[in-house]
Amino acid sequence: MSRSEKNISGQNRREFLGKSCGAIGWAMMASWFEAARPGGFARAAEAAKAIGPHFPPKAKRVIYLHMVGGPSQMDLFDYKPKMGEWYDKDLPESVRMGQRLTTMSSGQARFPVVPSKYKFAQYGQSGMWISELLPHTAKMADDLCFIRSMNTEAINHEPAITMMQTGNQITGRPCLGAWVSHGLGSLNESLPTFVVLVAKSTNTEQVQAISARLWSAGYLSGEHAGVAFRSSGDPILFVNNPPGVPAEVRRRELDGLKALNEMNFQLVGDPETKTRIQQYELAYRMQSSVPDLTDLSKEPASTYALYGEEAKKPGTFAASALMARRMVERGVRFVQIYHNNWDTHANVSGRLPDQCRDVDQACWGLVQDLKQRGLLEETLVVWGGEFGRTIYSQGAISKENYGRDHHPRCFTMWMAGGGSKPGAVHGETDDFSYNVVKDPVRVRDFHATVLNLLGFDHERFTFRSQGLDQRLTGVEAASVIEELIA
Repeated sequence: MSRSEKNISGQNRREFLGKSCGAIGWAMMASWFEAARPGGFARAAEAAKAIGPHFPPKAKRVIYLHMVGGPSQMDLFDYKPKMGEWYDKDLPESVRMGQRLTTMSSGQARFPVVPSKYKFAQYGQSGMWISELLPHTAKMADDLCFIRSMNTEAINHEPAITMMQTGNQITGRPCLGAWVSHGLGSLNESLPTFVVLVAKSTNTEQVQAISARLWSAGYLSGEHAGVAFRSSGDPILFVNNPPGVPAEVRRRELDGLKALNEMNFQLVGDPETKTRIQQYELAYRMQSSVPDLTDLSKEPASTYALYGEEAKKPGTFAASALMARRMVERGVRFVQIYHNNWDTHANVSGRLPDQCRDVDQACWGLVQDLKQRGLLEETLVVWGGEFGRTIYSQGAISKENYGRDHHPRCFTMWMAGGGSKPGAVHGETDDFSYNVVKDPVRVRDFHATVLNLLGFDHERFTFRSQGLDQRLTGVEAASVIEELIA
């Protein structure tokens, strides 16, 4: 052993570290026990919790309608009449500017422009251009706030939808609904604060995967995760007592579980134990509240005149939209509806009309229903996908049918109610609906604006996790788009 390997105590490095690791471990355990002593973790959790909005909110509830797959903006909202002159001509490189392509179209020898086959007209005092595929949406143009300059960095579905829902392309973060639940809390102790509905699309040519990670609470308390309601069988799995188990037996069982969990909490101090207690109690209360919520039999004929006859069929988008109104009416804070199959790589003429029929009247009916019940003013309705579609055709091309690839550089979303500016049209794209040329809106700007409508300063709305003050809008600069706010 060399002299350099000895320290002043006559110990070599291996001996010193071997004896020190125990002390280091005890120091770590001591600090952990200090945090974990009765009330320690609970105090830390309470310190991290938001206590309400930073300023008076314009919106108190949100209904978020996500069109999974990416709706084609130039076939629905972004009218480009000059493209008629460009049919089957190559998209100029000066427009594409070396944009990253997906594997679906990167192997194409050329990128032929294909204009929309659908007719457009202007509606409302705003003069918003809307496709013939959305006649009911067109009727409420002055109720809506259109954003034609949305853009994102993600070009594939998984990162793009994760970005739109959580503010980050990497999974594991809390989604917007979880942040709203964390910040504003519950309006009804007998129903979840955040509910998710996955609607069935009429056309199922190319559906995307939809999983619970999209409504995860991430590093927030588990109680803020979305609760998925099913369209058949029990709305929520295991919400009802098993056969032969009366309510009083179930109540005694829950009381016993609560006592055990309270003992565990006093011993360990893990705040998720409190979350478990709350979830058991909420499930018990939902046994009486959920059947009333999901029973549509007492809805009058006037309701179905708004939403359409499809609203009578469980699981359809129309039925989900009607359910969303019933939920916010009863105090659910955030309702997320996913509608699949907007990924039109091919057969736009065969698929896009089906998609629009699924959602068009139901969206109009939802907005009108909320308005006539006095709920729209404080309920923010959001409609959009995770990105847009390309002006060039993917695959075979004809004037009557074509396909469109993913396009992150520009797409259209709309909002209604909840303090958003009705009749507004924000942002512009170039003649090819390819690049934003005026008033770009990034995903984090959109999130900052939604949080503002809910009464939150997005820079101050944080949660301490892994040593960082985490926030929905992340660490890059984000701006509230004032032009979208009434």
